[in-house]
Amino acid sequence: YLDPEGRFFIVADGMGGHAGGQEASQIATKTIQGYLDAHWDSPEASSTLLEQAFWDANRAILLDQRQHPERGDMGTTAVVVMFRDQHPICAHVGDSRLYRLRGAKLDQITEDHTWVALAMRMGEITPDQARVHPWRHVLAQCLGRDDLRQIDMQTFPVQSGDRLLLCSDGLTEELSDQIIASHLKSIRVCEKAATTLVEAAKEHGGRDNITVIVVMID
Repeated sequence: YLDPEGRFFIVADGMGGHAGGQEASQIATKTIQGYLDAHWDSPEASSTLLEQAFWDANRAILLDQRQHPERGDMGTTAVVVMFRDQHPICAHVGDSRLYRLRGAKLDQITEDHTWVALAMRMGEITPDQARVHPWRHVLAQCLGRDDLRQIDMQTFPVQSGDRLLLCSDGLTEELSDQIIASHLKSIRVCEKAATTLVEAAKEHGGRDNITVIVVMID
């Protein structure tokens, strides 16, 4: 979701069968969007606002699961970037990612909430092993779970000329960071850059949902 005023951007990637996953990602997106719209001018700190939007989304999915038991296993990742203060703030759950491209350097801002990413951070497996590990898609947490423990929040600096990429794992499963960076660098228009990345992932054999948002920092 791209806010028409450019205040916030949302990528959510659902799971739990096609119908359930789609429903979960739509509930998350609408709930987060609705909460931020309704409370944008409140005196609440941006971190509080964004975190509460995520908890509301989690509750909304749990409620839908109870009302529709056939969707009881659905869940969704979510990554949101919000521009409300001097520095943008990011919140995420799951393995949808936020990257920042500055010059030729691509930095992954978020850390995946997967068991494999956790094992890699603890030094139990190497990055090369993580990329091909059969459990690399098993999430440690997502929206739509009673046992959701925390929403990861962080502010991060940006400067004019930076590009931000929000994406589902359908993109990062198919394209290396180097390829992603080269596409982001070479294209000046956000929509064109996003479309090019999706097409490149599909050419590499992408079978998963591939969701991409590119944001240029003026």
